[in-house]
Amino acid sequence: MRETGISLLFGSAFLALFLFIPLTSKEEPSVPAITMATSTVPNAFAQLPIEARAAIVYDLALGETLYAKNADAQLPLASLTKLLTVYAALAELSPETPITISAEATRLEAPHAFSTGQTFALADLARLTLVASLNDGAAAIATATALREHRSQYEALASAAAALQLSQTYAVNGHGLDVSTAVSGGYGSARDLARLAGALAAKSPEIAGATTREYAEASSKGGASFKVKNTDPLVDTIPGLLLSKTGFTDLAGGNLALVFDAGIGHPIAVVVLGSSPKARFTDGSALIAATLAHFAGIESL
Repeated sequence: MRETGISLLFGSAFLALFLFIPLTSKEEPSVPAITMATSTVPNAFAQLPIEARAAIVYDLALGETLYAKNADAQLPLASLTKLLTVYAALAELSPETPITISAEATRLEAPHAFSTGQTFALADLARLTLVASLNDGAAAIATATALREHRSQYEALASAAAALQLSQTYAVNGHGLDVSTAVSGGYGSARDLARLAGALAAKSPEIAGATTREYAEASSKGGASFKVKNTDPLVDTIPGLLLSKTGFTDLAGGNLALVFDAGIGHPIAVVVLGSSPKARFTDGSALIAATLAHFAGIESL
């Protein structure tokens, strides 16, 4: 009996050892270490001192945003509204369509250059209007477009914005002058304006190209000659410039829209909204320099 008891005790101990050893000695599967990849490409846009309330650098060739600051905020456009006016006109009228300056247009605030009854080909009037930001020219173009479409100026401009899917953009007049101390003549986002500027440069390289030179010249159908100065003093300093448009009102502050070629057939749009009259140009120059540095793969030029 004693030997039987000892045998049972020994057997129980062995069974317990058999059951517990696999549980306590089972190895945990090894987990490979995860290494997070870090970019070594310098960020050329990291430390830009941009004064504007909103800005964007938009790659028109790839549909990519390279830099954004409040890029989707809806802000007053001032004379950047004229880009929409000219685009809307070109979508409905031929470049040779005659446009006549009305008495109402000549009564608008400066800058203006025309007299009642003067008539221009649309392309010529658009070049003068965009280069010198002429309010009378923009009003005449908007009126002619609305008459062709048998709708109001607001509806004609809204139709053009919708066609380009500019969800933040609308205008109540064709020139962008403030309607009152609280209401602007046009509103939009930096992102919308980048796409609009790119669309106009692609639709009419001739009209857009005129905005890249210091002066524009054209004649009315009656033979009156006009030579106007560009409102952007930097047009001669920007390489590959394809389009330039300035804007300023009390509500908007200083605005600027640029399109330039960063390479062969690689258009980039730069838009600045809500800056000061002077800083819009330094903001624009800084964004262009950063863009060129970005494509060069360096932190700054």
